Parts: sequence; structure tokens; C-alpha cells
Amino acid sequence: MRSILILGAGRSASSLIRYLIHHAQEQSWRITVADKDPSHAAMLVAEGPAVATGFALDATDGAARAALIGKHDLIISMLPAFMHMDVLKDCLALRKHVITPSYVPDALWSMDAEFKSAGLTVLNEMGLDPGIDHMSAMRILDRIRAEGGRMEAFESYCGGLVAPESDDNPWGYKFSWNPRNVILAGQGGAAKYIRDGETKYIPYHKLFRQTVRVAVEGFGEFDGYANRDSLKYRSHYGLDGIPTLLRGTLRKAGFCEAWDAFVQLGCTEDGFPMELDEKADWSAYIDAFLPHCQECGTRGNLANYLCLDPDGEVMRKLDWLGLFERHNPIGVSGRSPAATLQHLLEQKWKLGPNDKDMVVMWHRFRYAVEGQHQTIHASLGVIGEDTIQTAMARTVGLPIAMATKLLLNGTITDRGVLLPLKPVIYEPILDELEEHGIRFVEEEVEA
Repeated sequence: MRSILILGAGRSASSLIRYLIHHAQEQSWRITVADKDPSHAAMLVAEGPAVATGFALDATDGAARAALIGKHDLIISMLPAFMHMDVLKDCLALRKHVITPSYVPDALWSMDAEFKSAGLTVLNEMGLDPGIDHMSAMRILDRIRAEGGRMEAFESYCGGLVAPESDDNPWGYKFSWNPRNVILAGQGGAAKYIRDGETKYIPYHKLFRQTVRVAVEGFGEFDGYANRDSLKYRSHYGLDGIPTLLRGTLRKAGFCEAWDAFVQLGCTEDGFPMELDEKADWSAYIDAFLPHCQECGTRGNLANYLCLDPDGEVMRKLDWLGLFERHNPIGVSGRSPAATLQHLLEQKWKLGPNDKDMVVMWHRFRYAVEGQHQTIHASLGVIGEDTIQTAMARTVGLPIAMATKLLLNGTITDRGVLLPLKPVIYEPILDELEEHGIRFVEEEVEA
């Protein structure tokens, strides 16, 4: 019997847990799901009581966390990314393999030798983006290289969105993953990429103004904005000399222009608490970021300050949120601007009981073979089953679950800090994902 511990049972964990439960008997697995909310953990393991247990755990309690980790063979951390390093240090000390869906923190690379020496695998970036994006890209890149192709450009975009049949608000967006990550998206440093040999940097306050329109066959048109540091993936992907490399995020067309209004106002700042009473209304929240103007109404003051058309689409989106309504209380106090805004959006952008979400990913590969230029577009679209087994949960959780099987069965033998970039990882996982309806459609287009 091999034991698996899942730390965190948030929005992206449901499909991971369901897969592990369904395969537990044949694989001789015993599964523990630990979450701060024991009732939520219990709900997710309800269909597999013989093989899975829900457990109450405050993951910030180092002693309790380490004690639980020590009782299991493999640890899957579905905790917020900032909590991973504590888990990873525990796993090193207690000699446990670990898988996460999150980006590799810089501090982890320096521990690579220690994990290798301990005979441990730390498999990171194993979800959707990062995760499926890496694996699907590497499968095509390795094929192009095997055919003698020389890469000239690689672009990759991904978005967690709302399915068309559930798209009933002017923002075209509902939460299917951690709302805090959506609110703070793009912060923490300039986005970096390379275009036609020129390195580009986009600071956060310009990020949602420098967008491109991305058309995905069968799914529509989207805004694409640069995501984090694309440049570090040149070496990971074996593309050190490539002239164009960009990784980005997708939102429905028009979203970014409206979201930029919050960025320019300062509503996404997270470093200080606001001195607003919970009984204050949302217009007072907006007023707090605007130049003082006693004779100006909040709506007119904002439109004038940000040079927005009072009758335009951006203002229509802001109107829909109720930001200019008097006697519409905020309901929270003492939170940062970002956390206060999050409180509103969690109500307005919530998936309804019959709603479904959608994941869209799109790659563009431009390359040359014997002097002939060629371009491939590869796209993925997934619609969620319901509000629990969402497209986001499936595309994040299933690759992690499949990697768990590969690691525990000895297929993955590399040790140290890994990304899913080798065929021994990406081939079986992408093949199995296709069995679950998660597959890429490739199209050759004119270069």
C-alpha cells in the first residue's frame, strides 16, 4: 500500500482527488486529503471512503504539517504557492517525493543538489499553465527538431474562462480558480519576452494596455497579455537562440481594457489596509482613489480621471459591478484595496449552480525546414462538467494525478527539481489526457 497526501482541497483539487480514488484499488493507494476546512475535504473524498480520508489541517502549523507528511510516501501540495517552500523543506527533511502545480520558486533551484542526494523527486509546474502548456509544447518542439526544423518563433497563451453557455455578464468572466491570484495577476515584476530578437519588458501598470488579439478556432477571440518571465523558458525548452518567445494569458476580448481601470486607480494594490467602514458604500471605495472633487459625481470623476467614454464599454462593465451605487455597502473593513475588490468580485463573478467554465490554450510554432518556412497552430478547449468538476480542476488536477502514478510506479526515475519536459513524462500523460477528452487540435497554416 502506497500512501498519498494531498495538502489543500481548493477549487483545483476535485478532479485530482476523483482520479486518485478511482485508481486507488488497482494501484494499491491510500489517500489523505488535508484541508483547513474538514467538511470540504470530507465532501471530496465521500465517493471513496474505503481508500480516502479527509483530514483537518492548518498547513501553517509546522509541527502538525510535518507529522502528517512523515506518514505518507508522496506529497501533493495544492496549497497557495507562497506556502510551498515550507512543505518542500519538510519533504526534504523527511525524505518524501513531492509534486506541485506551481512555478518553481528561485529558492528551490538552489536545493536541487540536496534533493538529488536524498534520492527525491520534486516535480513542479505540473498543472495546466504551467503544466499542460509545457508538455504539449515540448511534444511538438521535439517533433519539429527531429524533422530537422529550426525554430523561429514560439508563442503560447492560456486562459481559464467561463463557458459560452454560461457567459451572462459584460466582463465575460467568472472565477474557476483562486480569486486572489486573478486579482493580483501580473504583479511581482515586469513581464519579459523576446520579439524578433528584441527583448521587451512590460511593467505591471502597462501590462493590460499592451495586449494582442488571439483568435482560437471554434472558441472565439480573446485578449492576450504577457505572462511573467517568458525568457527563462528559452533554456528549458532548448530555444536559446530563438528570435521570438512569448507566454501569455487569455481573457475575453475587452476584459483587459476594463481591468486596466482598476490597475490605474490602484484598486489592485495589496500592501496596505484601507480605512473604510464596512457600512461604507462602493462609491466611497472608488472615491478613495480619485482626485477630490466635491461637485463631481463618482462616476463622472472616474471617467474624467481615466479619460474613459462615459457611454463606452469600460464604464458599462464598471456600472454592472455596482461600483457607483449609493447605499450598496462594502461589507468588509480593514482589508487591502485588492482584497476589498476581491470581496465584491467573488459575489459578482461567481459560477452559478448550473454554470460551466472553460479552459482555452493556443500555441503558435513558426520554423524553417530546408529553407521552407512553416507554421503550426495547436489549440485546446475544455468545458467543465459542473461547478465542482470544472475545466480548471480537470486540466490542473488530472496531469498531477497521472504524474503521481508515473512517479510511484517508477516510470519517472530522475531525481531533484524537475519540470515535465521529457518524453518519459509528457508522452504518457498527454496520451492519457486524450482519453479524458483533453486533446490538442493541430493545424498547419501559411507562415
